[in-house]
Amino acid sequence: TVEGHEVRVGSAAFLVDADDPHGLVARGEALAEAGRTPLFVAVDGTVAGVAAVADRLKADSAAAVARLRSMGMRVVMITGDHPRTAAAVAREAGVDEVYAQVLPDQKAERVAALQAQGRVVAMVGDGVNDAPALARADVGFAMGGGTDVAMEAGDITLMGGSLAGVIKAFELSAATIRNIRQNLVGAFFYNVLGIPIAAGVLYPVSGTLLSPEIAGAAMAFSSVTVVTNARRLRRFEPRGLGSELPATDAAPTHAAGPPGVATPTASSSAAADGEAP
Repeated sequence: TVEGHEVRVGSAAFLVDADDPHGLVARGEALAEAGRTPLFVAVDGTVAGVAAVADRLKADSAAAVARLRSMGMRVVMITGDHPRTAAAVAREAGVDEVYAQVLPDQKAERVAALQAQGRVVAMVGDGVNDAPALARADVGFAMGGGTDVAMEAGDITLMGGSLAGVIKAFELSAATIRNIRQNLVGAFFYNVLGIPIAAGVLYPVSGTLLSPEIAGAAMAFSSVTVVTNARRLRRFEPRGLGSELPATDAAPTHAAGPPGVATPTASSSAAADGEAP
């Protein structure tokens, strides 16, 4: 209450029982179509004003989404924003599956639903509302410029605040797995050849034996080889994002409210929260 008047501020859903003689709700819908989040003010049960806020999409977001999809990942946007605002940002970012007007606990439920389908889910977020989903995901990416709660809930913090860091993390993890496999295969064959020789398998044929000194040196050499190969990861550089394909012009799919089946819509685009299972 302000000076005897009841004042309410919120989304159109919050003001569903308010009178709208000036058509401000419709103007808010138009702002949402343009990728902005409308905020309404009602005084004594009558809509008296509307304002809109918007986040500018990061320059490399569309390229990052295109790269993730080229890597065989399904990219989904989960947001608490208005469905039309979310669809507008999603179109700009190249995301074609959107869940809008989702509450914080529903974001975590959506992650759990994907995991129940046997998917490995990575969640990217930066706000307090993202914390439950970041904690529930198999891997949570928190943006360095976000809230402390999100960074504590996430497994990885992207200090640069760019989705390019997600690409680097995935590529680095793949390079690490390749390196581990190379070391395991190399160590296996090294021991398959070396242990029989050290045991004297060649002695009946050629009289060859390995002294303990030589065997010890050979074992040390194998360890040096493994460590040297592993250190190559320090020089690892991810691919750039500059040559990625532009965002698609296809209409995104979206769902409002609790997690469910996404349905096609012909809205424009938008988004911020993301999840890459």
